[in-house]
Amino acid sequence: MNSRQVMTVAVLAAVLAWSTVMTVLGQLAAVAALLPSLGLLIQQIVSAFTGGGPGARAGRTPTGSEEL
Repeated sequence: MNSRQVMTVAVLAAVLAWSTVMTVLGQLAAVAALLPSLGLLIQQIVSAFTGGGPGARAGRTPTGSEEL
């Protein structure tokens, strides 16, 4: 694993641990408010590990414009 992947896994582990602690302490409303952002976080991490999302193609920049 490269350093970027290690950092990504560390951030994911920290966020999930924090969510677990909040749930254990009875802060279900706080966890429910964070569920959409946790879902996006997991989606971004999966995308980073798999090399892009469903529309990713070689030769495309992150803004979607073609490279010359």
